[in-house]
Amino acid sequence: MAGKILIVDDFAANRAELGARLAAARYETAQADSAGEALRLCIQERPDLVMIGTHLADPGGAQLCRQLKQTAITAEIPVILVSNHCDTKGRLAALRAGADDFLSKPVDDILLLARLRSLLRARETDEELRLRDQTCRTLGFAEAAEGFSGPARIALIAADRATGAIWETTLSGFMPRDLFTVLAQEEVLGAADLNAPPDAYVISADLAHRSEGLRLMSELRARPATRHAVICIVMDTAPSEGAAMALDLGANDLLPADMASAPLAEEAALRLRRQLAGKRIADRRRQRVADGLRLAVTDPLTGLHNRRYALPHLSRVADQSQKTGQQFAVMILDLDRFKSINDTLGHSAGDGVLVEVARRLDANLREGDLVARIGGEEFLVVMPETSLGAARVTAERLCRAIEREPIEPGGGHAPVSITISIGLAIGGGGGVQSTDDLVSQADRALLRSKAGGRNRVHISGTASAA
Repeated sequence: MAGKILIVDDFAANRAELGARLAAARYETAQADSAGEALRLCIQERPDLVMIGTHLADPGGAQLCRQLKQTAITAEIPVILVSNHCDTKGRLAALRAGADDFLSKPVDDILLLARLRSLLRARETDEELRLRDQTCRTLGFAEAAEGFSGPARIALIAADRATGAIWETTLSGFMPRDLFTVLAQEEVLGAADLNAPPDAYVISADLAHRSEGLRLMSELRARPATRHAVICIVMDTAPSEGAAMALDLGANDLLPADMASAPLAEEAALRLRRQLAGKRIADRRRQRVADGLRLAVTDPLTGLHNRRYALPHLSRVADQSQKTGQQFAVMILDLDRFKSINDTLGHSAGDGVLVEVARRLDANLREGDLVARIGGEEFLVVMPETSLGAARVTAERLCRAIEREPIEPGGGHAPVSITISIGLAIGGGGGVQSTDDLVSQADRALLRSKAGGRNRVHISGTASAA
């Protein structure tokens, strides 16, 4: 089934007629004959979408919609209100109550099914983001407080600037906090490439040529910077095929063309505000997921990558080496006598030392090299496209960078002198070695470095023979 839709209507005939149309399109349906039953089913069964008859008895279709949108567990379920007649007042009431759309009977099947596909597609994307966000929160990642939402940046692209100016005047009357900019068609893609592209685009379906606005929308959807922007298409009263095509190509919503009319301008503003609110939620969730993924591979103390990131990265470097024939270097570094710092000065001082060691290591490597903290006082360095001679020079430079100046551990403690020992192994260059073997070679070389007096570099026997 394409999705489960709850039909809410007082009249059994209405429910049956709509249910038959949806079933023919392979949707699963459930039915409720009252607001109370609808609320119960929404909470218990979590339908993918709810369709409500506007003439529903107390508390009424719009009020039921408001209840659903104000209840946490049902707030994100899309809601469509269906009216027996075209009613501007009822349509505005429905949109003010939070409805995702308002349809008047007779409802054209082509437009109805396109609207359902659009809403369910958005619902699926939102649900996926919600689950990923929830996983990050469960793991303790990305718990930062929500930031302040500034005004939305909205680009208006009409067939001519005079029409765009009318849209700007009427929409800004209902959305005074937001920033509107009228753009010519040829200016749109340039604005999309800016560091801060518009949050939303309002585009006439027909620009210089028929349906050119839809082609512009497709171009914006293909660009990473504007892929998640709100895009609303402005359409005159037109055949349902055109509106359905706009929705199927990725329009978030359809706006009325005559925005010089106050009721239609308010409808456009209500629809645009609802889409922007959804975008803000989705953007925050994407950011939390991205932050969570970053934190999952980052050592919280030093800010370096951790073992979870470093070992797969090493595998990728090894794979690339097999293709290019270039050698690469693997180092295991360990702080000498670090335990004595923790024992005498405390773990807080030890943490301060680790942070400064990490900073110095990172500052003395090339941009494409990796340094990661893989244990308590143990670090891994991976250097792509690096010969044995270049790796030895780098390793010796790292030893000097740590030794040359005592480190202030903080907490009022005097600076402490720190040294590191390094084990070095070389991979690639035609030899077939697993990354596990390379790390083991570097680890054994590190032990030889420790046994040889510390504060030195030892090269694995295999690397020396390479």
